[in-house]
Amino acid sequence: MAGKKSSNESNEDSGKTIRILIADDHKILRSGVRRMLEGEPNIKVVAEAENGRAAVNLSHELAPDVILMDISMHDMNGIEATRKIVGRSPKAKVIILSMHSGQKFVADVLTAGASGYLQKDCDFSEILAAIRAVVAGETYLCPQVATVLREDYVQRISQAEPVTASALTPREREVLQLMAEGKSTKEIAFAFNLSVKTIEVHRQRIMEKLDIHSVAELTKYAIREGLTPLDD
Repeated sequence: MAGKKSSNESNEDSGKTIRILIADDHKILRSGVRRMLEGEPNIKVVAEAENGRAAVNLSHELAPDVILMDISMHDMNGIEATRKIVGRSPKAKVIILSMHSGQKFVADVLTAGASGYLQKDCDFSEILAAIRAVVAGETYLCPQVATVLREDYVQRISQAEPVTASALTPREREVLQLMAEGKSTKEIAFAFNLSVKTIEVHRQRIMEKLDIHSVAELTKYAIREGLTPLDD
């Protein structure tokens, strides 16, 4: 009968465990999602990460099937982390969790290589649906995001749109985030194992590309563009 699996196929499916990495800088959210996921058959949470940099390291070390990634995290945001993870492991499946549903955020996420995009207020059943979809090789967009993309595709973006963070190199975006988070030039240089002079060059190029010439304005820009979270 169509749609009915044999007992062997069912056993094979039931025996496959989906390994999950959760990346979010709020411990209570990580714990809540972990608790719900571990109540599901064939799903195992292999690790948690409190920021994007830790997510990159853990994904390389553990090679999880799916990474649930918050978009706004300190030290390294979810978009940059996704770009690094997929850059090294093109088959990696990253699902972004975000409070934002604007076209720019979605475009940046998909360009970075994510396989899914969910809003943080979604039902748990939608998280499960997204996980199963990306494991099957599909791209999953929540209904709100799919609607936004359709509307923006019809309207297009004005050619007068200002320069966005996409004009920056990956390293410049990382430097901008740390600058916006109050890190000194010396601290940023130490974080990347680069010289202070190199970081100063990056800062100058960032300001020139964005036509922004104060750290205060750069901070506002980084928050507006979603490169760094507004909250502590």
